[in-house]
Amino acid sequence: MPGMPNGKPAGVRCAHLTDDHRCALYGKPERPEVCERLRPSAEMCGRNAKEAYIYLARLERLTS
Repeated sequence: MPGMPNGKPAGVRCAHLTDDHRCALYGKPERPEVCERLRPSAEMCGRNAKEAYIYLARLERLTS
């Protein structure tokens, strides 16, 4: 991952997440394949950013 040579550890904010929670690598060739393949769902996004972060933290714990 650009800027994160050892990958993104679980629980660590991605170096490419902007202040408004968008991917700064979106649409760029250096965006990692795992990010390209991720398809957000209503369950993943929740009703607000807090719920989304809780879901993503759980997903990271389960896959670490």
